[in-house]
Amino acid sequence: MAAAFAPLVVVMGVSGSGKSTLGRLLAQRLNAEFLEGDDLHPPRNVERMAAGIPLTDTDRRDWLLEIAQQLADARAGNHGLVVACSALKRSYRDVLRAASAELAFVHLNAGSELLEARMGARTDHFMPASLLASQLQTLEPPTPAERAASFDAALPAAQIAALAAAWLAKLPPAPKARR
Repeated sequence: MAAAFAPLVVVMGVSGSGKSTLGRLLAQRLNAEFLEGDDLHPPRNVERMAAGIPLTDTDRRDWLLEIAQQLADARAGNHGLVVACSALKRSYRDVLRAASAELAFVHLNAGSELLEARMGARTDHFMPASLLASQLQTLEPPTPAERAASFDAALPAAQIAALAAAWLAKLPPAPKARR
């Protein structure tokens, strides 16, 4: 069943958590577009990660601003958008949230063994498993106050999509900003 609203959702988590898989499924469920945030990384960021060099806050800034612009454009066009984006720190999520107070975050939580197994099985991704530890160290799990909910990434993706869609359907509107 498609949602009766134009949702703006970031599926977040560390590499290997299943953001892209879930993002595509959730977008279908919500009748929204899907955007792979990794596709917006500038070449320099991809080169750094492929070389096993963790990104800094400065490295991530323009990438996050581009994703925020995509979210703002979706809001302005009143169409739903689900984005796969690590959004590891609250400050990164704040940059994204500037696009819309209605933005919701679906966090995929997974243990390091599952993440390592998934990353080891990938053959078509620039992110090496050697960067997983730095991502886990950087991760600041979101709180409900951020319009966020966490889901167990070990569950089947279709089940997580159903749970996330149900959570989104019950999520109250964001408070209006005071002027």
